[in-house]
Amino acid sequence: MTILLSTLNARYSHASLGLRYLQANMGDLRDATQLHEFVIGAKTTDIVEKLLAHKADTSTTIVGFGVYIWNIEETTKVVAMLKRVAPDMVIVLGGPEVSYESAEQQIVQLADYLVTGWGDVTLPQLCRQILHGPKPLMKVHVGVQPPMADIVLPYSLYSDHDIAHRTLYVEASRGCPFKCEFCLSALDKTAWPFALDNFLAEMESLYARGARLFKFVDRTFNLNVKTSLKILQFFLDKLAANPDDPVFAHFELVPDHLPDALKESIAQFPPGALQFEIGIQSFNPEVQALVSRKQNNEKAAENIRWLIQQSQAHLHVDLIAGLPGEDVASFARGFDRLVELQPHEIQFGILKRLRGTPIIRHTEPYGLIFDPHPPYTILATNKIDFPTMQRLQRFSRYWDLVANSGRFAHTLPILLGETPFDNFMAFSDWLYGKTDATHRIALDRLAGLVGQWLRLQGMSESAVNAVLSTDYAGKAAKQTDLPQLAVKPEGLVAPKRQARHLAH
Repeated sequence: MTILLSTLNARYSHASLGLRYLQANMGDLRDATQLHEFVIGAKTTDIVEKLLAHKADTSTTIVGFGVYIWNIEETTKVVAMLKRVAPDMVIVLGGPEVSYESAEQQIVQLADYLVTGWGDVTLPQLCRQILHGPKPLMKVHVGVQPPMADIVLPYSLYSDHDIAHRTLYVEASRGCPFKCEFCLSALDKTAWPFALDNFLAEMESLYARGARLFKFVDRTFNLNVKTSLKILQFFLDKLAANPDDPVFAHFELVPDHLPDALKESIAQFPPGALQFEIGIQSFNPEVQALVSRKQNNEKAAENIRWLIQQSQAHLHVDLIAGLPGEDVASFARGFDRLVELQPHEIQFGILKRLRGTPIIRHTEPYGLIFDPHPPYTILATNKIDFPTMQRLQRFSRYWDLVANSGRFAHTLPILLGETPFDNFMAFSDWLYGKTDATHRIALDRLAGLVGQWLRLQGMSESAVNAVLSTDYAGKAAKQTDLPQLAVKPEGLVAPKRQARHLAH
């Protein structure tokens, strides 16, 4: 018998934590279970060929696919082809994209079985029934949520190659107590922690094997401050013991919950060792209430300001355009407020309708129109029409290229001026008119276009050349050898884009 667990990751550098959890919890079937990870964009025939190479000759082969919003379309093609060339292979699906509203999905219709929700216990049970009987009568199997202590932690399944070349995803807890309606975590009753000593022992083992970059997927890292402090201390101890071999940790942070004890710990981290993702999403209290997001905006802003001014942590702060009840003017005020706080990156997202999320209840009252195809992006609301939403989409892309890239650090404040949203929107509209593109704009060309825009705004040729020459862009980038933009400062293990920000 053979059990293949597979998924299509968004990038090669991403290692699937979910598949490793499943393999770790297969029990007596673990030795018969193999992981096979692919990357979106790979040829369907190549994926199918590689999976078929591991097909059992005379016994049952089960293939389990992790299905997500970013890989649903390509995974559907893989499953369809597998069922054509090897109809005897048993296909089992799982993952957030197929756990809700599944009956209407083509991939579910093609597959033999579906596990919704938690798969740690339910997938091994289903595989035993398929292999040894009695054969399951039902296609859909609702995942059983076991006690956290019963879940085998998967971190030993990160290979030495994973540790050397890929991002290691880890979690000290699952779930989230908050009910933000645009997020799948809104369906959780609470957050469930793993036993902290066991978790830290696993982190110690990864560190001993050479792991230096840890990305926590916990939705609420700082919810339990005592736990947060112990985890931060783990990394501080590593930094103190081996300052020439530093470690990097990435967390999601609740913005309005930063007590003094946590601040004291965060302040001890050197540059390039700590990164926080902070979800603001909207500064509009009425919109927040509409989507069940509880947030003290003043406290959140105060904490972001403290993190920027009093710590060396690198901050990515999120805003979402297209939320029900929010118009462009309201979003612009929130954007300008966030620019004033000066986080290292503002992640400008566009609302997506994740399957199963309660945001759908606002569809009719607020005129929400979503793309029917993944990733189900909002196309229009009763406050923002389709052409304007397209302009916001382009704004988001250009913001990533110009602001978040870190390559225009000195030019950006001039570009934004006193009214950041309005000024960048004007630049975005002009840039699209000049290029008719939001992708594949070479850096040299982008730098030239930024300079052209600044000259159109009345800036002198010499002033434009002077400010651009201080950034890693255009001719200045060539003179400083553009590929070295991604070279990390001595001893730094931070991701490339953060290294760029740290250079300023």
